[in-house]
Amino acid sequence: MRLCTYRKRASRPHVGAHEGDVILDLAALATDLAREREAVRHGRGGFPRTMLELIAGGAAALATAREARAHGLALWKRDGVDGLVERKLGIPAARARLEAPIPRPARNVFCLGRNYREHAAERGAEAPPHPVYFTKAPECVLAPGGRIVHHACTRELDYEVELAAVLGTPGRDVPRTDALRHVFGYTIVNDVTARDLQKRHGQWFKGKSLDTFCPMGPVLVTADEIPDPQTLAVALRVNGETRQSSHTSKMIFPVDECVSVLSQGFTLLPGDVLATGTPEGVGAALGRFLKAGDRLEAEVERIGVLANRVVAP
Repeated sequence: MRLCTYRKRASRPHVGAHEGDVILDLAALATDLAREREAVRHGRGGFPRTMLELIAGGAAALATAREARAHGLALWKRDGVDGLVERKLGIPAARARLEAPIPRPARNVFCLGRNYREHAAERGAEAPPHPVYFTKAPECVLAPGGRIVHHACTRELDYEVELAAVLGTPGRDVPRTDALRHVFGYTIVNDVTARDLQKRHGQWFKGKSLDTFCPMGPVLVTADEIPDPQTLAVALRVNGETRQSSHTSKMIFPVDECVSVLSQGFTLLPGDVLATGTPEGVGAALGRFLKAGDRLEAEVERIGVLANRVVAP
């Protein structure tokens, strides 16, 4: 499934299934299906209210979401988009406002540094012998289409397209052979970075955690649709010009190893986000930093395009 968090005008966020031109309201569809089965007579049918709740609900919640999606697809085929809208079971995608799939992660966003050999080289570093982890503050997560603020405290604003794995099953000391079973799905993160702050403060947290510095989305693709995360093309464009173009097969440490090593002595929680590193072509290596007005498109094969624009403070 291609899951998303979205709003209908000024409504609260909803969890949906993004199906091309239509977004299916999974909670409403789950309730509608339960009523058809006379399982409930009132209320929402107990469907999770947020993406984090859906992930934490495990296999049972995911199975309910799949049933709701199938119900919605059948109704769409029978009644069309207008029928879904009339019954408040779906909305045209063009009329929805996408949020980040996980608008506010429960913990920091975990990230991998220098996980592509060519990127390490362009930054003047050796390929690391072990995964290099750092974090971004959860408050800096930004929605698709959201505005990346070029804060006055930086003159060296940069981009980094990354495949992000979202953990679904809790675990500690997870063997590498079992690591992908703990992944709920995959999304895109643009690891926006203030390079001068990164250098000034030594530790990377400050330069990577300014407000709006973690665009995420546009959807969260469940792991069954991407059984091997090392088979995906990744790219980033600035104003239509390709700056980064690579493939997840070039990661130094594959996703399963990154998850396994992170879990050593450390309990992974449902909804944890792990951005798996960026390939070569960043602005710092090219001497071409971002400026207000630039439009960024971060793309990962089979997930989509995460588009954001840079604005002045």
